Amino acid sequence: MVNKTNSEDHDLLERARGGDEGAFSQLVRKHESIVAATVIGMLGPGDDAEDVGQNVFIRFYNSLNNYRGDAALSTYLTRIAINLSLNELKRRKRRNLLFFVRRNEDQEYDLPDMKDNAAAFESKEVVNKALQQLEPKFRSVVVLRMLQGYSTDETAKILKLPVGTVLSRLSRAQDKLKELLKNLI
Repeated sequence: MVNKTNSEDHDLLERARGGDEGAFSQLVRKHESIVAATVIGMLGPGDDAEDVGQNVFIRFYNSLNNYRGDAALSTYLTRIAINLSLNELKRRKRRNLLFFVRRNEDQEYDLPDMKDNAAAFESKEVVNKALQQLEPKFRSVVVLRMLQGYSTDETAKILKLPVGTVLSRLSRAQDKLKELLKNLI
């Protein structure tokens, strides 16, 4: 088994496993930007994303001894971030469904018209709005492959999918994003 964790991470992990809170804090600082980018890519900016980001590191801390180093630590943390983000999206869907069903069973939920939102014309925000409208299975591929820069093989391993599935989801997601962006701009 090849250990893909770099030596600095390995040293910090060993110290953190031994109870060194400073070492764990260093790991958090080192990897928080990739976790934040993944979670915000999946959920959009906001309190939910911050909560999920914190939960990634809480979950990691609670399972320090379970991390074997088969994948780079950043990859391991990204996988946790994707899983927790997908869980949050499921919770949102259930919450929204309950809210809208109780409010009016005949009323359909429409996304707000982005053309009326002046702030949405900033390109980053427009892309984020479009990204948030993708189904989670497509969004996760886009976030990992296009935003985080993981290779197709790495994305497949993180999501536990065949490479062909990653490629087809990426292609379909790109087509959908083009369609959404035409409507948003």
